[in-house]
Amino acid sequence: MRIVIAFLVVIFFTAVFLSYHTVRQFSRLMAKRCEADLDLDTFVIPKEFLFGASTSAYQIEGAWNEDGKGVSIWDAALHKNPGVIKDRMNGDVTADSYHHYKDDVAALKKLGFNFYRFSIAWTRIMPNGAANEINYAGIQYYHRVIDELLANDIQPVITMYHLDLPQKLQEMGGWTNPIIVQYYEAYADVLFQNFGDKIKRWITFNEPFDSCIDAYGRGILPPFIHGEGVAEYLCGHHILISHATAYHLYKKKYSHYGGKIGITLNSRYFIPKDGKDSSLTERGMQYMLGWFAHPILSATGGYPSIMVNEIAENSLLENRTTSRLPFMDTRLKLFIRNTADYLSFNYYTSNIVEFNENFKSSEPSWDKDSRLILSFDSNWKKSANNWVYNVPKGMYRTLKWIYDQFDNPEILITENGWSDQGQLKDDDRIDYLRRHLLEVMKVKECIGANIIGYGIWSLLDNFEWLSGFTEHFGLYAVNMTSPNKERIPKKSAMFMQKVVQTRTIPKNYEN
Repeated sequence: MRIVIAFLVVIFFTAVFLSYHTVRQFSRLMAKRCEADLDLDTFVIPKEFLFGASTSAYQIEGAWNEDGKGVSIWDAALHKNPGVIKDRMNGDVTADSYHHYKDDVAALKKLGFNFYRFSIAWTRIMPNGAANEINYAGIQYYHRVIDELLANDIQPVITMYHLDLPQKLQEMGGWTNPIIVQYYEAYADVLFQNFGDKIKRWITFNEPFDSCIDAYGRGILPPFIHGEGVAEYLCGHHILISHATAYHLYKKKYSHYGGKIGITLNSRYFIPKDGKDSSLTERGMQYMLGWFAHPILSATGGYPSIMVNEIAENSLLENRTTSRLPFMDTRLKLFIRNTADYLSFNYYTSNIVEFNENFKSSEPSWDKDSRLILSFDSNWKKSANNWVYNVPKGMYRTLKWIYDQFDNPEILITENGWSDQGQLKDDDRIDYLRRHLLEVMKVKECIGANIIGYGIWSLLDNFEWLSGFTEHFGLYAVNMTSPNKERIPKKSAMFMQKVVQTRTIPKNYEN
């Protein structure tokens, strides 16, 4: 009898195993068929799918010292050393959205967009970064922007931090000093208290990878800290803790508002140069996207094991007593894990990747730790800058990687855009947006990724960080020489208007 029961148990589990793998194979087959058959002529974008555009405070607001605003690291750095910007310009005036925000809302309304993701300048709320001095003129400004959006049925999506740290906090060490968590929590509390009844989607940080690598590691963005191999990891650690602190604060004190808290992460997709070594893809994805996504979104929490193990090993070889990557104990892992109601995600381009065999001879850095040599395919179409290439398949593969790694989180794409010289007939931008939107729809429809919306960088031509005004990402041009700063729709704006109106992705577009 026992033999019969054992035999039946084996048969049962064998059947379950075969059934499971048959279903998975069938799902893969259907996904591939869906990807191949998704026809631009007949495909209809679901009516609940959201469209929008993004900006950031320093890049569009201007009014850098008006109505009580304090000094940010960008204000301080560019006033002292304008030569770091390609055209020696700055964000003192830029598109002047502080005075022309109604024009921005009208531009969004014209396109039929559902959401507007913009950032709040910390120094416009707290001039010195601390809660002992609140600037109510700044609070009233953002109320006006939010109210204008809501009056036009456009959902405001607020980024709480987008690169523009108060200079006073940077003088204390900025994101390398653990005390920054307390200051960020106080700032978050003021935002939740003042705007929580109106805002349903919050974003704690924009692209912490770039905030840390470029500002505290490579030192190419303000505050220009060359702390490679150490400072960027301290920065990332304290941003993760600050994000989680803000999340728990909202859930404890402001959950009755019913809002969602997320974080904006960015990534490229890493394509092996030999076309075969998939471990290089995984290495690149973990070192860039996984660095911040794994602690928040994974089932286990903490940094990716590849980073933990390799950075510890490299640190030991450098005769250090501890790893350059800060330690997360179980309590901290649990504090940070599951602190995102949704993921805000930015994608622009992809890279060809090779393995760096000579890392031991280099100085400590993220580049040394990751051992990635990055390049581009000469066949890819290049934008007006040296880092954005038109690689739409990278969008699909990156979103699928997130789907596979993190149990299909809710995703709002907040940045996807193309750089050019500012021409109004911007056919290359239309081609880029059309191809990338199609890949978003493929990953949503073919594998069931929980992608709720697609946002474009950017609504306006604006101050593009180190490039100044030498390149343009906007759906709208801005007449920078006019006191009225007129917003002028480009061909791509009208293309997106048609996409929203028809819920289709036109193969060919002429307006």
